[in-house]
Amino acid sequence: MIGALLLLLADSLARTIAQPNELPIGLVTSLIGAPILIALVTKRNSIWRAP
Repeated sequence: MIGALLLLLADSLARTIAQPNELPIGLVTSLIGAPILIALVTKRNSIWRAP
């Protein structure tokens, strides 16, 4: 469900940001998903560090 909402949001943004043209959906998806992935990796990585 979250993945479908992410793609719907990315598709809507790709169609409306540069109006007569369309941006590639992969570009918008990566711009949305990269910060989320970085946050998840840093959160998971902090669990394995020694106190």
